[in-house]
Amino acid sequence: MIRYGQQHTEQEAVPGLNAAHDAHIAPAPRISIQAFCETVETGSAIQAAGEDRRLVKAHLKMQMGGVAAALEAYQHSPTPNVIIIEAEGRGDGILAGLDALAEICDSGSRVVVIGRVNDVVLYREMIRRGVSDYLIAPIGTIDIVRSVCNLFSSPQAKPVGRIIAVTGAKGGVGASTVAHNIGWAIARDLSLDAVVTDLDLAYGTAGLDYNQDPPQGIADAVFSPDRIDTAFVDRLLAKCTDHLSLLAAPATLDRVYDFGAEAFDAIFDSLRSTVPCIVLDVPHQWTGWTKRALVGADDILIVAAPDLANLRNAKNLVDLLRTLRPNDHRPYYCLNQLGVPKRPEIKPADFAKALDDDPLATIAFDSQLFGTAANNGQMIAEISAGHRIAETFRHLAQVLTGRAEVKKARSGLLMPLLDKIRKRA
Repeated sequence: MIRYGQQHTEQEAVPGLNAAHDAHIAPAPRISIQAFCETVETGSAIQAAGEDRRLVKAHLKMQMGGVAAALEAYQHSPTPNVIIIEAEGRGDGILAGLDALAEICDSGSRVVVIGRVNDVVLYREMIRRGVSDYLIAPIGTIDIVRSVCNLFSSPQAKPVGRIIAVTGAKGGVGASTVAHNIGWAIARDLSLDAVVTDLDLAYGTAGLDYNQDPPQGIADAVFSPDRIDTAFVDRLLAKCTDHLSLLAAPATLDRVYDFGAEAFDAIFDSLRSTVPCIVLDVPHQWTGWTKRALVGADDILIVAAPDLANLRNAKNLVDLLRTLRPNDHRPYYCLNQLGVPKRPEIKPADFAKALDDDPLATIAFDSQLFGTAANNGQMIAEISAGHRIAETFRHLAQVLTGRAEVKKARSGLLMPLLDKIRKRA
């Protein structure tokens, strides 16, 4: 019997019965997807999935009619990379429709079925026929995104890198310093291979902060789009430690750095394919490519200082990015440079109330510590590994890479009494 594309193993359980999936979903490559729905609700979910950032390269077409419409559509036409079929019937009816579709389906096409029967036997029969995934309705947008993207993420393949974008709500708030220290913590404390990418080509400070002066960097890649591949980008990386590399900015003004919205896409794709974690130091400016870098990131950290302009800008950024990324975690933010002498500040609690979210971290102003680190080309952890601020960067690294440790509940015979004393105090 003619089978569809790649099969799953029968040891897998019915998707609807599985435990929660990993929150990190790798983006899909440039593929064609055609969906045949039977209900408006499923059609709406699939339509919304086509607008998700992880399917931005995919071409999705949807129509009503279920498997009958699919059979009619492919009688004399080639099938796309992915076919999504909604089947409202019972087990035998679904299998009969899939058998008919298999007769006209190209061997390289992958089929995802959406049904309402939660049955392991039916699932195994579908897998035996070559169906790639089975989703149980009702489904959400993220279910479709996860299913399609996972079709192109082989368990044997190297995991696609996670992109973390760090940007400032205002210039001069220390976003670059935060980004560079997070990259250092990811590499040193979590032992993950990481690349810090300095996107401020005119004034970037990553080279200074890491005490590096590489002859090549990100400008060589972005101005040579035809040469970009994994080997070329790898040659541009400056090695800082065993696990940390730098894609440095030239920090020169000999040319103008005006780019189109998609100018950095090939660079990011190349890094994703070889590096587990990419930290983007996104400059404080609003252009097509900075917006695209933020929207396309897996996680976003906005760095803000405790004043009114930062509050306004941070709120604008959070609101816009939540609208553009409806299926992602809302952007994180941290408050930096707290406690500057004689400076009026907005309290973190008021900041949290305005943004309807607590800061991921608060970092105190310490001119001696940060000034020494900057002048020496060192990270905070290199100067004082046990400092509270160094611990804050380790915490940020854990959360942004999805490796945050769950704090253990306190225990002991005296804990209830101590809690009462603290509450009274």
